[in-house]
Amino acid sequence: MSTQDKQKNLIKAFKALLKEERFGSQVEIVEALKSQGFNNVSQSKVSRMLSKFGAVRTRNAKQQMVYCLPPEFGVPTAKSPLRQLVLDIVHNNVMIIIRTSPGAAQLIARLLDSLGKAEGVLGTIAGDDTIFIAPENTDNIDETLAKVKELFETV
Repeated sequence: MSTQDKQKNLIKAFKALLKEERFGSQVEIVEALKSQGFNNVSQSKVSRMLSKFGAVRTRNAKQQMVYCLPPEFGVPTAKSPLRQLVLDIVHNNVMIIIRTSPGAAQLIARLLDSLGKAEGVLGTIAGDDTIFIAPENTDNIDETLAKVKELFETV
Protein backbone atom coordinates (compact mmCIF):
# COMPACT_ATOMS: atom_id res chain seq x y z
CA MET A 1 0.00 0.00 0.00
CA SER A 2 1.38 3.41 -0.95
CA THR A 3 2.04 6.17 1.57
CA GLN A 4 -0.75 8.20 -0.02
CA ASP A 5 -3.23 5.35 0.41
CA LYS A 6 -2.16 4.88 4.04
CA GLN A 7 -2.75 8.60 4.66
CA LYS A 8 -6.20 8.45 3.05
CA ASN A 9 -7.10 5.43 5.20
CA LEU A 10 -5.87 7.22 8.32
CA ILE A 11 -7.99 10.29 7.55
CA LYS A 12 -11.02 8.11 6.84
CA ALA A 13 -10.57 6.25 10.16
CA PHE A 14 -9.96 9.53 12.03
CA LYS A 15 -13.17 11.10 10.70
CA ALA A 16 -15.16 7.94 11.44
CA LEU A 17 -13.94 7.97 15.05
CA LEU A 18 -14.90 11.61 15.56
CA LYS A 19 -18.37 10.94 14.14
CA GLU A 20 -18.88 8.52 17.03
CA GLU A 21 -18.72 11.52 19.41
CA ARG A 22 -17.20 9.54 22.26
CA PHE A 23 -13.55 10.65 22.44
CA GLY A 24 -12.83 13.33 25.02
CA SER A 25 -9.04 13.46 24.70
CA GLN A 26 -6.42 13.30 22.00
CA VAL A 27 -4.82 10.32 23.76
CA GLU A 28 -8.09 8.38 23.43
CA ILE A 29 -8.13 9.12 19.69
CA VAL A 30 -4.50 7.96 19.34
CA GLU A 31 -5.32 4.72 21.18
CA ALA A 32 -8.40 4.09 19.01
CA LEU A 33 -6.39 4.65 15.82
CA LYS A 34 -3.62 2.34 17.06
CA SER A 35 -6.21 -0.35 17.81
CA GLN A 36 -7.17 -0.11 14.11
CA GLY A 37 -3.57 -0.69 13.03
CA PHE A 38 -2.33 2.90 12.65
CA ASN A 39 0.73 2.37 14.83
CA ASN A 40 2.71 5.44 13.75
CA VAL A 41 0.12 7.95 15.00
CA SER A 42 1.22 10.30 17.78
CA GLN A 43 -0.69 12.77 19.92
CA SER A 44 0.89 15.66 17.99
CA LYS A 45 -0.30 14.12 14.68
CA VAL A 46 -3.83 13.84 16.08
CA SER A 47 -3.63 17.45 17.30
CA ARG A 48 -2.67 18.63 13.80
CA MET A 49 -5.49 16.59 12.26
CA LEU A 50 -8.03 18.01 14.71
CA SER A 51 -6.93 21.51 13.76
CA LYS A 52 -6.82 20.78 10.02
CA PHE A 53 -10.37 19.43 9.94
CA GLY A 54 -11.79 22.07 12.30
CA ALA A 55 -12.73 19.64 15.06
CA VAL A 56 -14.06 21.15 18.27
CA ARG A 57 -14.83 19.88 21.74
CA THR A 58 -18.53 19.97 22.49
CA ARG A 59 -21.10 18.07 24.51
CA ASN A 60 -22.53 14.89 23.04
CA ALA A 61 -26.00 13.49 23.73
CA LYS A 62 -24.75 12.10 27.06
CA GLN A 63 -23.46 15.59 28.01
CA GLN A 64 -19.82 14.42 27.83
CA MET A 65 -17.20 16.75 26.37
CA VAL A 66 -15.98 15.09 23.16
CA TYR A 67 -14.25 15.97 19.91
CA CYS A 68 -16.46 16.23 16.86
CA LEU A 69 -16.20 17.48 13.30
CA PRO A 70 -18.07 20.48 11.91
CA PRO A 71 -20.83 19.94 9.34
CA GLU A 72 -18.29 20.70 6.60
CA PHE A 73 -14.55 20.23 6.64
CA GLY A 74 -11.90 22.92 6.39
CA VAL A 75 -11.77 26.55 7.43
CA PRO A 76 -15.21 28.13 7.46
CA THR A 77 -15.93 31.03 5.13
CA ALA A 78 -18.68 33.63 4.94
CA LYS A 79 -20.27 31.65 2.09
CA SER A 80 -20.46 28.41 4.09
CA PRO A 81 -23.66 27.19 5.79
CA LEU A 82 -22.35 28.48 9.12
CA ARG A 83 -24.50 31.58 8.65
CA GLN A 84 -27.52 29.34 9.29
CA LEU A 85 -26.18 28.54 12.75
CA VAL A 86 -26.28 32.17 13.95
CA LEU A 87 -29.43 32.80 15.97
CA ASP A 88 -28.95 36.34 17.30
CA ILE A 89 -26.41 39.19 17.26
CA VAL A 90 -26.61 42.05 19.79
CA HIS A 91 -24.30 44.44 21.64
CA ASN A 92 -24.21 46.20 25.01
CA ASN A 93 -22.01 49.16 24.00
CA VAL A 94 -18.91 47.26 25.17
CA MET A 95 -18.94 43.98 23.27
CA ILE A 96 -20.93 42.15 20.62
CA ILE A 97 -22.64 38.92 21.62
CA ILE A 98 -23.58 36.23 19.11
CA ARG A 99 -25.87 33.36 20.06
CA THR A 100 -25.52 30.24 17.93
CA SER A 101 -26.90 26.75 17.67
CA PRO A 102 -25.31 24.44 20.26
CA GLY A 103 -21.73 23.51 19.35
CA ALA A 104 -21.38 26.12 16.60
CA ALA A 105 -19.77 29.03 18.46
CA GLN A 106 -16.13 27.94 18.03
CA LEU A 107 -16.50 27.47 14.29
CA ILE A 108 -18.07 30.88 13.82
CA ALA A 109 -15.51 32.52 16.10
CA ARG A 110 -12.76 31.12 13.85
CA LEU A 111 -14.30 32.92 10.92
CA LEU A 112 -14.61 36.16 12.89
CA ASP A 113 -11.00 35.94 14.10
CA SER A 114 -9.88 35.66 10.49
CA LEU A 115 -11.52 39.04 9.75
CA GLY A 116 -9.53 40.93 12.34
CA LYS A 117 -9.16 44.64 12.85
CA ALA A 118 -10.05 45.56 9.26
CA GLU A 119 -13.66 44.67 10.05
CA GLY A 120 -13.51 46.05 13.60
CA VAL A 121 -12.98 42.71 15.38
CA LEU A 122 -10.17 42.82 17.95
CA GLY A 123 -10.78 39.24 19.09
CA THR A 124 -13.34 36.66 20.13
CA ILE A 125 -14.08 34.28 22.98
CA ALA A 126 -16.31 31.32 22.13
CA GLY A 127 -18.18 28.91 24.34
CA ASP A 128 -20.56 26.22 23.14
CA ASP A 129 -23.32 28.49 21.85
CA THR A 130 -22.19 32.04 22.63
CA ILE A 131 -19.45 34.26 21.23
CA PHE A 132 -18.16 37.47 22.79
CA ILE A 133 -16.56 39.83 20.28
CA ALA A 134 -14.24 42.54 21.55
CA PRO A 135 -14.59 45.37 19.03
CA GLU A 136 -11.44 47.18 18.00
CA ASN A 137 -13.04 50.45 19.06
CA THR A 138 -16.18 50.66 21.20
CA ASP A 139 -16.92 54.10 19.72
CA ASN A 140 -17.55 52.31 16.40
CA ILE A 141 -19.43 49.32 17.82
CA ASP A 142 -22.56 50.02 15.74
CA GLU A 143 -20.49 49.86 12.52
CA THR A 144 -18.81 46.64 13.65
CA LEU A 145 -22.20 45.18 14.59
CA ALA A 146 -23.53 46.06 11.12
CA LYS A 147 -20.54 44.37 9.44
CA VAL A 148 -20.99 41.21 11.51
CA LYS A 149 -24.74 41.13 10.83
CA GLU A 150 -24.08 41.62 7.12
CA LEU A 151 -21.65 38.70 7.19
CA PHE A 152 -24.36 36.41 8.52
CA GLU A 153 -27.26 38.24 6.86
CA THR A 154 -29.24 38.59 10.09
CA VAL A 155 -31.62 41.35 11.04
